[in-house]
Amino acid sequence: MNETLTIFSERVDDIPLLLAQVARMGVQPLLDMHFPTHGNWQGLSLGWVTVIWLAHILSQADHRLSHVEPWVEKRLHTLRGCTGQLLHPLDVSDDRLARVLQALSDDARWSPFESALTQQLVRVYALRPERVRLDSTTARGSWAVTPEGIFQFGHSKDHRPDLPQVKVMMSTLDPLGLPLATAVVPGHHADDPLYIPAVRQVRASLGQRGLLYVGDCKMAALETRAFLHAGQDGYLCPLSALQVPAALLDAYLAPIWAGEQDVIPVYRPRTPGQVEQIAEGYEVQEPLTAVVAGEPCTWTERRLVIRSLAQARAGEAALRTRLAQAQTALADLQTRRQGKPRCTEVSTVREAAEAILARYRVEGLLRLHYEEHVCERPVRRYGARPATVRVEREVRVSAAVDQAAVTAAVQRLGWRVYATNCHTDHLTLTQAVLAYRSAYLIERGFGRLKGQPLSLTPMYLEREDHVTGLIRLLCVGLRVLTLLEFVIRRRLAADGGVLAGVYPGNPTRATAQPTAERLLATFQEVTLTIIHEGRDTRWHLTPLSPVQQRILALLDFPLEVYTRLGAHCSQPP
Repeated sequence: MNETLTIFSERVDDIPLLLAQVARMGVQPLLDMHFPTHGNWQGLSLGWVTVIWLAHILSQADHRLSHVEPWVEKRLHTLRGCTGQLLHPLDVSDDRLARVLQALSDDARWSPFESALTQQLVRVYALRPERVRLDSTTARGSWAVTPEGIFQFGHSKDHRPDLPQVKVMMSTLDPLGLPLATAVVPGHHADDPLYIPAVRQVRASLGQRGLLYVGDCKMAALETRAFLHAGQDGYLCPLSALQVPAALLDAYLAPIWAGEQDVIPVYRPRTPGQVEQIAEGYEVQEPLTAVVAGEPCTWTERRLVIRSLAQARAGEAALRTRLAQAQTALADLQTRRQGKPRCTEVSTVREAAEAILARYRVEGLLRLHYEEHVCERPVRRYGARPATVRVEREVRVSAAVDQAAVTAAVQRLGWRVYATNCHTDHLTLTQAVLAYRSAYLIERGFGRLKGQPLSLTPMYLEREDHVTGLIRLLCVGLRVLTLLEFVIRRRLAADGGVLAGVYPGNPTRATAQPTAERLLATFQEVTLTIIHEGRDTRWHLTPLSPVQQRILALLDFPLEVYTRLGAHCSQPP
């Protein structure tokens, strides 16, 4: 008797690893605890739906709601085996996912959930919070702007001021860049007022004081610095040109130029056993007074006068290039050319020359000299018109580089003043420079959030609550990637080892700092095959390669995360 042979095949890829990581973080129980659903909600809980959707986003780099249901339908056995839940495709329909976003947009429920998640991650991963970094970014979209909505025109960090945007304020834990708190605000909202609420969120989540908060010059508002100092926290941020005008900066630099003040060189490790000097500077102290919660607050602020050597070199090269361009433009000012109007008045030439200096930002660096000439130009004979001589007035301008002014300008390049209330015993000048220069940590998180694999932009949602919920969901996904990468790197650093086999086309290339994206890509092409022959069913999973097994071991995940799919882990649909 012939028996029917049926074969199912599913792409497993990185799904078991992602779901195991999310399970270790405890995301699903916390979601179900803080976001209870209506009694009419049927099927998988909101927490499980969210977790499965998050796995889809991280695996496919796609947040579109309509793409989740067909993705789940092709991977039912895998998802059922990894979650232990009787999942059906309709559990992740676009309508169900829209309700998830609507739930996550609830501020009253999101804040305690985020705090609980932060506390759990700090405990599970044995993190020791010492430094928090604050910054904001924007996400654009083709939305309709309403007076009270979050979609607004504003200063675009994506260089698209023609599109409405929302603003995301994020607090992250250094040195791993783990998001601690997020806030979604209207796109035209100024950055300065966002820092104090962000600090309050971090304090509520960590329940800890004495942290160092690092931010850019928008965090340097006196109100923000006073709030941090009064709350027994430290701050480190650069001061803007409004807070340190040119005259005050010159006063700080005068002792250095006069040879009365030594500067401290700042070095950074480049390769094992090698260091490079990246900056130099010294510090002064300034007494400050402000009012916090109606009470006066007085403290002494350390101001670090720092010169970035790379920025100084780049600034000097750019300055000399602009000088050359300005001289070329001035020389071309009186070049005769067809269709070009001629300037015969000194006032007109002076106005054009000064406009050139302003365009190339070299005012005061070139000495201009104007000369009036009267010249005779022959006019050729043409037809019956005899040859004549025409008398013309001409104004010539010459430019000479003011070397003393250029030297003084170069001398000021690369200098910036940073402010901190931390004592030297806790934050030296060198440590402060290196701490601030780790700004790439939060920028890298923003890059992941807006680009792949989280792919916030372009955004395919129109409702404000859906957009808010999606941003918050993706920030949970950013935590997954950050911790996945952090655990691997910490384990490799502790063992003094490296990981090879994560670079396509170069299996021998090794690294001690693999990215989460490369780690996940290693699990591509892992496939689950289910063979039905009569009453017999056989399951086959692609054998894990040595590098895949080592990644699981570094993460302290058992091989059963994958191999259990090769057993009778679920029933066929």
